[in-house]
Amino acid sequence: MADHAAAVDVFRPLDEAEITQKHWLTVITAGMGFFTDAYDLFIIGTVTVLLTPIFHLSTGQISLLNSISLLASVAGALVFGRLMDRLGRKRVYGLEVALLSLGAVLSGLSWSFTSLLIFRIIVGIGVGGDYATSAVITAEYANRKSRGRLVGSVFAMQGLGLIAGPAIASIFLGAGVSDHVAWRLMLALGAIPAISVVYLRRRIKETPRYRLAVQGDLAGAAAAVSWTLDGAGATALSTAGDSARQPAAEHVTRARSSAWRQLTGRPYLPRLIGTAGCWFLLDVAFYGNSVSSPLILKQLEPKGTLLAHTLTSLAIFAIAAFPGYWVAVMLLDKIGRKRIQWQGFMVMAIAFGAIGLIPGVAQDTAPFLVLFAISYFFIEFGPNMTTFVYPSEVYPTAVRGIGDGISAGSGKFGAFLGALLVPHLLKSIGISGVMEIMAVVSVIGVALTLITLPEPMGKTLEDSSQDTIAAGAPLAPTATATATATAGGPAVSVASRA
Repeated sequence: MADHAAAVDVFRPLDEAEITQKHWLTVITAGMGFFTDAYDLFIIGTVTVLLTPIFHLSTGQISLLNSISLLASVAGALVFGRLMDRLGRKRVYGLEVALLSLGAVLSGLSWSFTSLLIFRIIVGIGVGGDYATSAVITAEYANRKSRGRLVGSVFAMQGLGLIAGPAIASIFLGAGVSDHVAWRLMLALGAIPAISVVYLRRRIKETPRYRLAVQGDLAGAAAAVSWTLDGAGATALSTAGDSARQPAAEHVTRARSSAWRQLTGRPYLPRLIGTAGCWFLLDVAFYGNSVSSPLILKQLEPKGTLLAHTLTSLAIFAIAAFPGYWVAVMLLDKIGRKRIQWQGFMVMAIAFGAIGLIPGVAQDTAPFLVLFAISYFFIEFGPNMTTFVYPSEVYPTAVRGIGDGISAGSGKFGAFLGALLVPHLLKSIGISGVMEIMAVVSVIGVALTLITLPEPMGKTLEDSSQDTIAAGAPLAPTATATATATAGGPAVSVASRA
């Protein structure tokens, strides 16, 4: 019981703290990766239009280029998620954006369809790794009452990337830059924001929850809490031996094996079906429509220019999608993740169904764009945000990385299928048929959310994940660690067994 109380108490200052500068440093460091992720994943739709006459691309090749990074991101999410649990958050964080940057630069130097395809795979592995790492690290440092806001702010940087892609493309197209040069610049520019945060990510400290729940290191956990609350509290540590800072081997084994068994049983298996399934369904619709938006708009307005279609996409993202992200950020900790997710899926189903089923809407620009914009607002103020936040909150610390990685990987596999199949579906069943499929996908998302997912709002990470190992982690024997911190919460003194 003393061990349990000490393990819980060490997180109390962090859980009850106000947001500090270190919280925002973590958010910005993680968020710049998501800006790059969005830019790199969505700019390819415009690039393939430019490359079609240059590389003589077939429809199949266009689909593959549009989707291959998404397929590669499945592997990236699974590999980095697993590595985070095995090696620790700190040891792998930053490697994923370094890969992403390398892939972006090489993509801009591509000389053929095959070379570009290979380099886009590298981009995708980095993107998948970013999804698996950033949410977990931000959640494990977050305070209780603002965790949704902090993790959501990381993901909302995707909205800036959505706008940056068509904005930069429009500048190049409007300035008359040669197509042979423009596509290279569009791809290579994605490396700049990612490179800017590699150093910052490598400097992030190991999270207190991983320190305690997996490594059994109370002193290290207390020190990480103090680092986060810098400026609002102080920590003094004293130990009676090096063992206070060393992982307890038996605890490491117990944490991993017990938590893994929990992940494949109740209550975690239904949660895994919910987080992975909902993310899959959301990304089928979101990426299917977004990556192929130039093709959708070309079918809607066959006489329109690429510049006009790109500007239309930019307007939709800026007016509808971007505000949706930040409305979600503001309300995640007020109305909850579950409500935002199911109601978002529901409005998506209504908007897509109206486009597909009401005669003439899929051929009439004005009503189509209004309904398309509504769908984008509720995608962002809905499951696109919550499917990112949920997996970082509902799994035990010892397998939080792989739980998040499986969920993100499932989502990116859905994104791959959407981006791969939509160009073919547009040719065979048209815009109406595609939107009818997306409506059905969204209805399934409503049901899966309501049946499988809990509401983590307002709970500590240990309570929302039912992480009994983290709460009852054994403390290293014959050691004493004293931690005092104040940050809108009580001072804490933690002492291990003598």
